[in-house]
Order: sequence, then C-alpha cells, then structure tokens
Amino acid sequence: MHSLTIIALVMGAVLVTAIARRFGWPAPLVVTLAAAALSFLPGLPQVEIDPEIILTLVLPPLLYSSALNVSVISFRRNLRGITMLGVVLVVVTTAAVAWVSYTLIPDMTWAGAFVLGAIVAPPDAVSATAVGRKLALPRRLMTVMLGESLINDASSLTLFRVALAVAGGLTLSLWADVGVFLFTVAIGVVFGLFFGWSFNWGRRWLRDPVIESIVSFLVPFFAYIAAEQVHGPGTFATFHGSGVLAVVVAGLVIGHRLPSAGYRARLQEQPLWNAIDTLLEAAVFGMIGLQLNSIVISVLSGPRSTRDLVITMLVVLVTVILVRPLFIFASAGLAWILALLRPDRREAEGPTLFTKSITVITPKGSGLQRMALRAKNRIRLFSSDNTSALTFKELLVLSWSGMRGVLTIAAAISVPATLPDNTPFPAHDTILLVAFTVTIGTLLLQGLTLPRLIRVLNVHDSAQARRDALARQRLLRSTLKQATEFVKSKEGSWRTKYGDATVDRAITVIGRRMATFERQIQESGAGAEPGSTLQTRHVSDLRRQVIKARREILLQERDNGNLDEELMTEILHSIDAEEFSLDAQEHSRTSL
Repeated sequence: MHSLTIIALVMGAVLVTAIARRFGWPAPLVVTLAAAALSFLPGLPQVEIDPEIILTLVLPPLLYSSALNVSVISFRRNLRGITMLGVVLVVVTTAAVAWVSYTLIPDMTWAGAFVLGAIVAPPDAVSATAVGRKLALPRRLMTVMLGESLINDASSLTLFRVALAVAGGLTLSLWADVGVFLFTVAIGVVFGLFFGWSFNWGRRWLRDPVIESIVSFLVPFFAYIAAEQVHGPGTFATFHGSGVLAVVVAGLVIGHRLPSAGYRARLQEQPLWNAIDTLLEAAVFGMIGLQLNSIVISVLSGPRSTRDLVITMLVVLVTVILVRPLFIFASAGLAWILALLRPDRREAEGPTLFTKSITVITPKGSGLQRMALRAKNRIRLFSSDNTSALTFKELLVLSWSGMRGVLTIAAAISVPATLPDNTPFPAHDTILLVAFTVTIGTLLLQGLTLPRLIRVLNVHDSAQARRDALARQRLLRSTLKQATEFVKSKEGSWRTKYGDATVDRAITVIGRRMATFERQIQESGAGAEPGSTLQTRHVSDLRRQVIKARREILLQERDNGNLDEELMTEILHSIDAEEFSLDAQEHSRTSL
C-alpha cells in the first residue's frame, strides 16, 4: 500500500472515529461500515493487510494498554470466571462453529472447520468495555469482561495454530494438543514476568518520565516477539510461545506496580496510551472495511451459490451469538445445582433467577423450596469470593457483550491460500467472508443494542457507593494514624536539619491536613483537601515526605484488599495533583 494512501486512510478513520464519539456511536462499527461503503467506489486503490503487521504491531499495544488498567487483585479474585470465559468458552465456541461450518460447507474439512471456529471464537472487549465505562457497569463485571479479553486471544490463537498445523498434514493426539497449549502458556508467562519485573526494576533508578514512557511503549513489542521466537522441541517445532500471553502478563505486572512510579510518568503515560489505542483501532477497522469489496468479489466468483453463502454466514453468526449466553447460563445453572448439593459450603450472596424461580413455583414450606432458600446466599457465579458474584442481570449483559474485533480479522487474513502440498486451502474465501460477517454482524447487532440493554436492565451496583465511602473512611483513619506516627518519628531529625521555625510551620500545615482528614472521616470521605500557601523549600521537602508516606499507605490498603483498584486510582490522582501543584509552586518561585 502506498504511503500516501496509508496516511489518508488513517486520517479518514480518525475523523470518522471523532464523529462517532461525538454522537456516542460505536466507533469500530461506524469506521468499518464507512470504509466498507467506500471500498465499493470505482477506482479506489486495492488495500491488502499483512496479518503479521496486525499481530506484531497492532495487537500487542492494544492488549498491553488494557492489561495496564486491570487490577491484579480483582483479576485473581475473578480468575475462575475469567478462565471459564477466556479458555473454556473459546473451546466450546470453536467446536460449535466447526460442526456447523463442516455441515454447511461441502468442501470444508474438519481441520479447516476448526480453523474457522478458532478465528471467530474470541470476543473483543474494546467496544463492550467502552460502553460499560460510559454507563457505569459494576466493577466486578468490568473486571470479568476485561480479563476475558486478555486471555481469550491467547487461547484462540493457540487453537488456531494447532488447527492450521493439522490442516497442513501434521498429526496430533489429544495429549499432544494439551502439551502444545501448556508449552505456549508457560513460555508466554515466563517472558511476561521477565519483561514486567525488568521494567519495574529499571524504573526505580531511571526516574525520567519521557524515557519511562518510551520504554513502556516498547515493552509489549519486545515481550511479544521474544515469546514468539521460542519454538518447541521435536514434533512441536512448528509451535512457539504465546506472545499474546507474554504481553498480557507483562502489562498486569507493570500496571500493578505503576502506582509506585513517579507521578509524572503516570500523568504522561495515560493520555499516551489512550491516543495510541484510538489511533490503532481506527486504522485497523478502516483497513478491515476497505477489504470487504475484494473478498465479496472473490467469493461470488467461486462455485458456491449466493443463497448457500448467505445461509452459511447467517447460521455461523447466529451460532456465535447464541453459544455465549447458553454457555454462561448453563454454567450458572451448574453452579446453582452444586450449591444445592453442597449446602455447607459458604458461597457468595445474591439470589439468582434460578433460586427466585424455584421459590415462586414450589409450594411454600416444601422441601425443594427450603433447599432453594438454603442455597440462596451460597451460590457462586463467575467469581471466587463473596464480593464478586454476578447477578442475573449482569450475566445477561455479559452474555450479550460478545462483539468480535481485530484478532478475528487478523487471524482470518493470515490463513494461507494453499497448503504445504500446494493444494488450495479448503473453503479459503468462504472462511474470510464468514469471519468478516461475524465481526461486522456482532458489532452491528450486539454493539448497537448493548447500551439499550444495560439501560433497560438498569445494571448497576447499588452498594458500590457505600463500599467506596467505607473504604475512604478506612483509608483516612489509617492515614491519620500513620501520619501522626510519621511526624512524631521525624520531628527530631527535622528540627536538626531544617530548624525549629520551619518545622513548626510545617507541623502546623500537617496538623491542618489531619484535621481535614478527621472531617472527611465524618463526611464519609467527601471533601477536598485545602492547599498550602507556604513557599519555603524546606516546608516543601517536608510535605513531599508526607505525600510519599500517604502514597505508601494507599498502596498498602490496596494490597490488603481494602480498596478497589478504581478507587485507589482516583485517590492516587488527587495525591499526584497535589504533588504536581507543589512542583508548579516551586518552579514559579525559581523562575521569578
């Protein structure tokens, strides 16, 4: 593709994205449809997407950016549900689509059918989470959606590569398939931990926000490429480590320690990654839409009738959409049955549709109703603790947030046109068209109706505000107590270093701030802290030490499970703003 064409494409995609965001429309869908309409104009240059560019240059930063914003504590807390959706559901969807496509497409082989199933299996949570943030979905639901999107790409790509190898003539047993999966996961986790820990270690002495941002931008590419370069032994030499999983693990490790970095790096990296995400998504979905014309022409010129193609596309699309809610509610029903069979096990609170239904339809006082009531507060659905159980309404939203995206298209266009023996890949053009149909169809059907579904169901966490208020109270009490001890322990050394007058003024400021903490405790954490007009360098140094101590207390409360990651980030931003204001005051004094 000509460089001028690429620039024009990116600029146009960003412009359409701006218009879509201005009116609250789903930007990926609008960009794709606009580019698809444009692709049918005569004389437009042919657009070809190199799948390696998407897999190497686009997917890693998108996954890394998402991983930075996921709470490791919440991720671990919801690991059961995330694994069910990100691994088990991907396998189930792949098998269901493989069976449907093998049945409907005459020249499709089982290996080719599983290739198609792996392509359309992983949902892309970009659109869903954007809607969720805008409509304030409960944090536990957002964590599950984000966590699923982080690991389902790795599992689907592994299945995709195995299916491609089998289609190419490689024979693998079930145990060999499991071995390939474990190998790719292990390599990905090892490299992710290595790059994550290495970056966190280097950040301790680097302390240059510009360089930190540059290195942070490069980390996902290094992690992805390094893991992809490690190949398996012997028969497994065609398989390699999961670069996707390496990027995700590195992002989780770095994101967890990001609050310990300098505030300037945090203030600089967040808008940087927001801009990168928007640019990459706009460009990729624009290229996706521009390819639609050539794919349609190629398929229609083949031996299959238009009627059969339409039926195949629609049936696969419906299969992809329906498998997700069926799997989610079947798993929920199984959890309910297990809760009835094991009533002595304490589970998460929250009646579900199943317990409510049995309570209504069974005679009052019957044995079945007593069992339902006994299990009412002991059901765990897609969670691992008492604070993360999803309600029936939340499960509905989760089941309808299965839009496909970048990975589906990247995997589809990476399918080779011929096999190693130079024979045509079975139903190659049909696979491409079905993948495009599933991507655009889910964005159109689910992406446009998901906001309406959330509003109709009124999905929100009514207890979240109360939990945040209590968490703020605990944090303020802990801060007040430890700040008092901190000042007492440092007062002697401060007086020796700075002098009595400076320390007295600083202690006065700190005392006022502690009084503010006490008022905030009484007001459930509401209110803002007053600034200080002190302008001496020594007092600024003392205030920095207090700010550092407050930040450490904040991280300790997060690590102890007393603060949600989102609330911690909100409070951390206010502390960062205070330190930024302090720096600005010092800069203005030195520049006068």
